[in-house]
Amino acid sequence: MKLIEAGTEAPNFTLMDNRNQYIRLSDYRGKKVLLSWHPLAWTPVCTDQMRALETNWQRFQMLNTIPFGLSIDAPPCKKSWAMALIINNVSLLSDFWLHGKVAQDYGLFLQGDGYSQRANIIIDENGIVIWVKVYPMEQLPDINEVLNILSNRNMQSK
Repeated sequence: MKLIEAGTEAPNFTLMDNRNQYIRLSDYRGKKVLLSWHPLAWTPVCTDQMRALETNWQRFQMLNTIPFGLSIDAPPCKKSWAMALIINNVSLLSDFWLHGKVAQDYGLFLQGDGYSQRANIIIDENGIVIWVKVYPMEQLPDINEVLNILSNRNMQSK
């Protein structure tokens, strides 16, 4: 299982979110997409990671980007967690069944542990991966780094 690389077409997927809606990656062509992978809901670093997405929702919108939080947690878990965190805008996607299939497709699934690595992947408007970063489990991804990548990408396309 090899980590997906920039320049690769992003594997399409359909996953259920915390609102019991199916989200299909290909439906977001024309926008950039941030796939923000976290290992497990209800853990401190994962909580802060998802809150950072929600807090910066408007900035993502200004950058023509849809952020998604992804993990292997089941849809009811994602729903309860989103309610507890007051996540109103960001969709938290469940890669529960087939267990970790999307994480595997992106090269992020930790087979021995049964969950994904912590990572951010940015996909451009045409469905091509433009940035990949995997983080140590205990490290909170720097949301400003992600926003800067997106801002610089916006400047290059103008």
